[in-house]
Amino acid sequence: MSDKKWYVIHTYSGHENKVKAAIEKGVEGTDMKDLVGQILVPVRKTFIIRDGKKIDRERKLFTSYVILEADLTPALRATILSLAGVTRFLGTGKDRKEPTPLPEEEVNRLLGIADRDPEAKSFNYMLGDPVRVTAGPFTDFEGVVTKVTDDGAKLWIDVTVFGRRTPVELSAQQVELLKK
Repeated sequence: MSDKKWYVIHTYSGHENKVKAAIEKGVEGTDMKDLVGQILVPVRKTFIIRDGKKIDRERKLFTSYVILEADLTPALRATILSLAGVTRFLGTGKDRKEPTPLPEEEVNRLLGIADRDPEAKSFNYMLGDPVRVTAGPFTDFEGVVTKVTDDGAKLWIDVTVFGRRTPVELSAQQVELLKK
């Protein structure tokens, strides 16, 4: 049984996916394959509006970083450090020779399995509620709620951008209810 922990690899900007592919290819067919678990380049889905059309995009959460689950032996570490685009492991400095693994709570947050804050305020938005956006690129826009998730954490509102009705997906924490 191996003892896999999560490590952060610093890469050249724009080389994150290349480094991920190189690690996967580099350990394929070797005895190091069992030492490597998941390899992540965390992204979030965003969109831009171009010529009045919504274009979906993926944006890297941490540019220049790859997150690796591995039982980091000296041989595996040397193999990864020799890959093109890799600069170093995070946590190695002048005093530290070994990379520092990520704490478990940080890994859970990155993987999206962190416990929700039990003291977080609940939101009760209804279809048709007038709201004002308080955070994000649509700050100070006003709109009407058109859809709400079952738990009320995400909602969709219609805002008017350049004279056109535009649906926007937001977290319930990014809006406030307008007084009727």
